[in-house]
Amino acid sequence: MADHLPPVLLEACVVVGASNDKLREISQAINNNGTPKHLLLEPEVLHVLAPPFVSKPQGESELVRSHGKRRRSFLRKKREQPASVAATPCQDGKGGSVEVSVPKDIDLMALPQLCFPGGLQVTKEEKDEQFHFLVFTDVFGNKTHGVVMQYYRPILEEASFFQNHGSYKFSKLFSAYSLCVISKYPYFTALKDCLSWPQQLLQVLSCLLQEQRVVLFSADWARLTLVAESLLLFLQPLSWQQPYVPVLARGMLDFLMAPTAFLMGCHLSHFEEVAAETDDLILINIDNGSVSTSCSEIVDLPEIPSAAADCFTQRCLSLKIHFDLHQCCHASCTDISEQRAQRRTWQQNLNHEIQRITLELIVNIFRLDVSCHLNYEHRVFNSEEFLKTREPAEQLFYKMVLETHIFNSFLKDRLNRKMDNYARMELSTRSEMQKLKGMVEIPRRPTMQEIQARRKSSFTESRLSKRLGMSLPNLGDDQTISFQRNSLLTRIVISDPAVRTLPKPVKVFKLPDFPASLSFHSVQSYYSELIQQLGKAIFSAQNENPTLLARFYYLRGFINTLSSRRLDALGDFQNLYKTDTAIFPTQLVKTENEKLLVRPDDHVKKFKLPRKHLHQEEFVRCVQECGIVKDIATIHRLFDALTDGQPKNVDPELFKVFYTFWKEMEIEAQDVNLPSGVIDHLDNSECVYKLSSCVKTSYGVGKIAMTQKRLFLLTEGRPGFLEITKFRDIQEVKIASAPFLLGRIPSLRIQTSRRPEVFEANLKTETELWNLMVKEMWAGRKMADQHKDPQYMTQALTNVLLMDAVTGCLQTQRSIIAASKLAYFDKIKHEVPMMVPKTTSETLKHKINPSLDLAEPQTVHVLLYTPGHLTHNDSEGMMNPKLWVALSGGKVVVFDAASWSMLQDCIQVGESQLNCMLGLVQEQVWIGSQDSVIYIIDTHSMSCNKQLTEHRHEVTGLTMDTRDQHSSQQTYSCSCDGTILQWDSASLKVKRQFYLNCDRLSSIQIHNGTLWCCCGDSIMELKKSGTPQKRIALPDDFQSMSSSFSCFIVIPERGQLWTGCADSGELCLWHTNNHRHPSKRISLPGSSGVTCMIRVKDQLWVGCRGRAGVGGQCDGQLRSQVMVMDPESHTVAKELQAHSDSIQTLCSAEDRYVLSGSARRDGKIAIWKVE
Repeated sequence: MADHLPPVLLEACVVVGASNDKLREISQAINNNGTPKHLLLEPEVLHVLAPPFVSKPQGESELVRSHGKRRRSFLRKKREQPASVAATPCQDGKGGSVEVSVPKDIDLMALPQLCFPGGLQVTKEEKDEQFHFLVFTDVFGNKTHGVVMQYYRPILEEASFFQNHGSYKFSKLFSAYSLCVISKYPYFTALKDCLSWPQQLLQVLSCLLQEQRVVLFSADWARLTLVAESLLLFLQPLSWQQPYVPVLARGMLDFLMAPTAFLMGCHLSHFEEVAAETDDLILINIDNGSVSTSCSEIVDLPEIPSAAADCFTQRCLSLKIHFDLHQCCHASCTDISEQRAQRRTWQQNLNHEIQRITLELIVNIFRLDVSCHLNYEHRVFNSEEFLKTREPAEQLFYKMVLETHIFNSFLKDRLNRKMDNYARMELSTRSEMQKLKGMVEIPRRPTMQEIQARRKSSFTESRLSKRLGMSLPNLGDDQTISFQRNSLLTRIVISDPAVRTLPKPVKVFKLPDFPASLSFHSVQSYYSELIQQLGKAIFSAQNENPTLLARFYYLRGFINTLSSRRLDALGDFQNLYKTDTAIFPTQLVKTENEKLLVRPDDHVKKFKLPRKHLHQEEFVRCVQECGIVKDIATIHRLFDALTDGQPKNVDPELFKVFYTFWKEMEIEAQDVNLPSGVIDHLDNSECVYKLSSCVKTSYGVGKIAMTQKRLFLLTEGRPGFLEITKFRDIQEVKIASAPFLLGRIPSLRIQTSRRPEVFEANLKTETELWNLMVKEMWAGRKMADQHKDPQYMTQALTNVLLMDAVTGCLQTQRSIIAASKLAYFDKIKHEVPMMVPKTTSETLKHKINPSLDLAEPQTVHVLLYTPGHLTHNDSEGMMNPKLWVALSGGKVVVFDAASWSMLQDCIQVGESQLNCMLGLVQEQVWIGSQDSVIYIIDTHSMSCNKQLTEHRHEVTGLTMDTRDQHSSQQTYSCSCDGTILQWDSASLKVKRQFYLNCDRLSSIQIHNGTLWCCCGDSIMELKKSGTPQKRIALPDDFQSMSSSFSCFIVIPERGQLWTGCADSGELCLWHTNNHRHPSKRISLPGSSGVTCMIRVKDQLWVGCRGRAGVGGQCDGQLRSQVMVMDPESHTVAKELQAHSDSIQTLCSAEDRYVLSGSARRDGKIAIWKVE
């Protein structure tokens, strides 16, 4: 590890100047021939100090001498330079050389020129010290930073003494030297100067986003690197992938001839020469804020989209970038130390605000639109469809950005679901309409609100509505699900200044004084003192922020590594699991077997139409990649429709026609231009998905329009609105015949509950298709209303659009038969009773789909509800209640429990199944996994950066003692082998450990200070010491059935213990003072096993596994129940049916709602009202 981690803060200290022999030779020549005003010499490396900076004589090696050669510049012919005189390097005028240790990442060939980018001067006057900064970038993009100090020292000729007059004759000259300190870490912070010209800055950022050849110019060498680094910081999270040389020396100007994109810096004196010699350069004069090209004074490149640019400009103008003006509204301070501290704090806050503003710019440029066109499973970005969603004036900008390496790297991070600052801001600034996208997945069409926005000449700022609901909403039966795609109103979100987050306070750790001697013994003594001080800091920070503790542990592990105390270092790094694993540089740590490991594929593909016949599996992949639909079952039905009567493969030409027809439907929908009088009759969230040709109807002549909620007639002549029916009001749909001339033609008849007369439309050849579509929407609406699940309606709408596309692309007599294979809901309503039992309908409030962004439903293993918080002085504390959902494969999805919109689509915690979750008062969520690890998620950052690894087997249970404030810190976890650990949740340390000898420990609970444990063959009560005091064994008849306890509930005030078994449809009631035999058994009708139980108020809610249906397929039949038990009468009070697979988990939300999650064939979460 020590070979790969950065060894020290300083990589090297290099002295650069002219050799003594050369200076002596020049001095003698000047005394004889006169002194010019300035003389340029060839700089050389004179001395190199490398870690561990042990002080010993060190000369210049042959390697250093070989680096004295210069490259010819394409501009060199224009300058008159003195002839290069070879010099023999020496130290203090003495010959010889000593081998120097040069870090492998430092190039000494270019360093002398970079230390003297304007050349090494010998002058007659002494000049002031000057500083500038360097950045070295290797082929992998890794940066090394340098700080250069130029200073002048006098040169004295050997003295000549005149004996008669008693005087000396001498000539005094000054030669420049450079001291360059090289480190992996930057030593500068300067952001505010870059914001002096916001419009020009937007131009520069646009050039960088489009990966142009950019050259910075300044008369101040130091300013070049400061501004260049600030520009790259402004691009985050996008990372510059091209050559980067912020300071070019005189001899390096030929670098500007490179054909690739780059970011480089030159002295202002070279501006005219560079502009004249090279084409297609973006020239930026930092000193006066001008941006031009080498061909003209105007930059002819696409600009950043105006909405994002206007928001950025507004933010820049509101910044307070002058400290003196900032201090005017504060009390004056006479203490210099205090004033310095105030300035430092002001600078930190300003830098934080500037970074927030530039991050907001990047978020506003891309926001949701990029993620909408990503396919995470196949790692595909549909760039063509993304460009179609852009405004015409913006398309050229995005087209150029999409072709860059910087954007490709950005896409990789999005596909990897990287939770960086971009992702956090994008989530936190979503509008309410955008958040509701997490509730439904629907094909893209313009909403009425978007159509209205197009007609406005200017953008309207939409303020983010901060919902501070402390409890769950009263979900009505007819709740309107609103959704919005690519709205101009929601693409730019200007956050309220009141909700800006302040930077976290800075903790200063004072390093010990550096030793006067750099001998090996002195350095080791320094390390020992530093380790001792870090130990004291760790001890004092135990009860503070764990992220601060992580920094101390990492620094001590770092120093222990340098001191060859590898076991101590390993212990410090191991402690990062409990504090903050994110700070450990895992990318720098290599293993011996690294070459044998197969790295995961992290490439980004662009969607391309297939060129060969597609079997079903390939067809599924292709449809998912192009973004038409994700659900595998729906794609299988589409495959059957397109292969109707044909071999079971899809011709690539047929797929191309289908895809083209689908996209043409989207384009036609984008062009729908409804009159304002019609839009006023529709909801803001409604979209027109299908528009018929002009037909004759019983309501008049016009076009029939279909939205997700209703059918209406767009009358001819003067366009008007006539509602035909809402889908929920339909009573009958059928095909009839209507007279036409001498014959009869087919017509569509719709009977509704709102009107006595029947609506009839002569749709001619479209009749059969509209009949299929209206019936499917009607069936989907019925299913959605009955099951309180809006996903049914959106799925029906997707089926309808697929029917339309299949009919359009096949153009055969069997096209309607093929399209009918997509009429899923219309078929199952005849096979399965659509009516939900009255008790279920009255109790069920809503259903949500946590697998919405996944290709197929996932098992809901665990549910956890965490209450909301309201803190006025901390905007991050203003959080709605959350619902945490553990899915298969270590995925965690988070919902806003105030609106049931998805907050976080996937937090990955390991790869194994998750068994249990627990919310702590420290704003953490603990998650126990099959891989024996307890993962800890921070509820603010929505990231998992802590792990508890003390268990050696599958973690099966978590619980917390909340009887009083002090014991709330006591958290317990258990694993299947019988190990129980007691944790101090503040320090994350194990306080006590004990072991149960049992079959399989599956869960634990705390009641009245005692632990109750659910084992496969028994329920055990333990004292605090871990000593068993009660054991309730599995009944004999259950043991003969090879059954086992799956869950239990203790009601201490009644002295009751309720148990359930995985393979038995019975509940056993025990009395805690007589635990040899159950006092009563209650049969659960229709159940084959009990999976979970919770207590809510005076009720027991029991999740059951239903009896298997014929064929084992998910055909819509309700197979599993949630039973509500009355513990007083020992009876089943309610039988609730809402899942088509076994109930896996139950949780309570403030005793107002109960949430149930089911296995993968259903994969939904039902929300029940508690009475």
